[in-house]
Amino acid sequence: MAVAVSRVRTVSAPTFLRLAAAASGALFLVITSGAFVRLTGSGLGCQNWPSCGDKPYPEQGFHAFVEFGNRMVALVGILLTLATWVASRRVDGLSRWARLGALGAFLVAVAQIPMGGITIALDLNPVAVMTHFFLGLGAFGLTLIVALEAWSNRDGLGARVGPRWLRLLVTLGGLPMCAALVVTGAVATASGPHPGSSDAARRLSYGIVDTVYVHVRVATAFSLGVLFVGYFLWRLRRSYPGVWRLLLCLVAVLVAQAVVGEVQYRTALPWGLVLVHVALAASIWAFSVMLTFALWRPPRPLTRQ
Repeated sequence: MAVAVSRVRTVSAPTFLRLAAAASGALFLVITSGAFVRLTGSGLGCQNWPSCGDKPYPEQGFHAFVEFGNRMVALVGILLTLATWVASRRVDGLSRWARLGALGAFLVAVAQIPMGGITIALDLNPVAVMTHFFLGLGAFGLTLIVALEAWSNRDGLGARVGPRWLRLLVTLGGLPMCAALVVTGAVATASGPHPGSSDAARRLSYGIVDTVYVHVRVATAFSLGVLFVGYFLWRLRRSYPGVWRLLLCLVAVLVAQAVVGEVQYRTALPWGLVLVHVALAASIWAFSVMLTFALWRPPRPLTRQ
């Protein structure tokens, strides 16, 4: 009987990997659906929280359905992070990194609930909106780390990539620079023409030209850093082909982001292009987090070992 109970409670490594990947995908959708809410002016579609009008669900209106839809997507993301954390405690051989990351992802995802309420109560104050966005990115990044650890648990862990100074440079310099890129992009959006609601919502007092000026220069510095790191990873590509491909994916998304950013700026920031820009920003963050973590703890399939 004890053996049977143990088998029921144990989660296999492949199942946990699928669960972690599902949580990551759900949180990416939370980020993009939240941007859709903002850019369609639906941020106050449900003026009170957690209800939507007099009832817990919207009765009519495009903005109300968009806002409520984002809440449902967020709920799915929270439930998946909860399931991932619970499952992480039942996976044999799983690292402490994965278990702590799963718990952290769940807690940060849950923190978005009261933050959403605060954002609505403050009539979409731009600082509150940005905080909500950053929490989403934080939870997303943690689930990606959990997914990498789940992959290593299933297929084995490879050797660390390159010299220690390179790993430290990417961790202490590259990832914070990526965070700065995201923050300056969010500030530019909060200074732009999309207040998040059909009602007049307060914007940041900075001019859009000035915020974009700063954002572009941070993007340039980050891109140059990626190319610098890419040179060393290119030299290691035969031993770590998967890590090299992660770097190439990051470069490809950066190029796409630069093109979309230039076009959207020259066409007065149409909301559809801004939505694509947000999705690409989340992708840049994702590849940066995965690349940084993979330098220290690469799953064996990313190497030739």
